[in-house]
Amino acid sequence: MRQIVAFIFGLGLIGNALLFVPQAIAVWRKKTDEGVSLITFGGFSVLQILGVIHGFYEHDNSLIVGLGASFLTCGTVTALTVFYRFRRLRA
Repeated sequence: MRQIVAFIFGLGLIGNALLFVPQAIAVWRKKTDEGVSLITFGGFSVLQILGVIHGFYEHDNSLIVGLGASFLTCGTVTALTVFYRFRRLRA
């Protein structure tokens, strides 16, 4: 039963990762950071990295894979936001 719950939890984390994809696409297409909170997405990214590290220490593959995927998608939003914000501020 424990492994079933862990598997479902892992799927939930993958679903969480997919929730960041529309925002990444929107930032990429619009080529602007307007309306994106860097504090929010940066904070999410930091928490996801900490979750991955915790997963390594606890040997929890659900955390490692799920939060790793979330970091990739949320981190993409964060990186694009930083890129477009610096570009906008330099102009």
